Amino acid sequence: MTRILVDADACPVVRLVEQAAKQFGHPVTLLCDTNHILQSDYSEVRVIGAGADAVDFALFNLCHAGDVVVTQDYGVAAMALGKGAYAIHQSGRLYTDENIDQLLMERHLARKARQSGKHHLRGPRKRTHEDDERFLQAFTKLLQTIQGGTPHA
Repeated sequence: MTRILVDADACPVVRLVEQAAKQFGHPVTLLCDTNHILQSDYSEVRVIGAGADAVDFALFNLCHAGDVVVTQDYGVAAMALGKGAYAIHQSGRLYTDENIDQLLMERHLARKARQSGKHHLRGPRKRTHEDDERFLQAFTKLLQTIQGGTPHA
């Protein structure tokens, strides 16, 4: 059974993940740190101690081949791919062995630019309904591919 693991700290698509997971009958685990309070009638919620990367490492330790990881963190996605799991961004973009190196390099370069103080990078734009629809469509397609068919009735 494919499990869905969500890096749920400030994740805007938790309810969409649960909606699709219910359709396909997949269990969901939401991982968050002690600074975030999550409740769910469907998912298991695991609160991980606060600390740099604590949730990331807990997610990595739970992750197995064939699981689906929902994260906006490229490093977490790379670790999941390394374990043979699927990984998807909250935008609906699939992380793959073909694109993860480029994404990690872009993250590295952006960090260097921020640290230099010479470049001011804008934060993300406000999330829209279209963003949610794009994620749900990509996530549902991923679950269909994994399951090889259609959702449960």
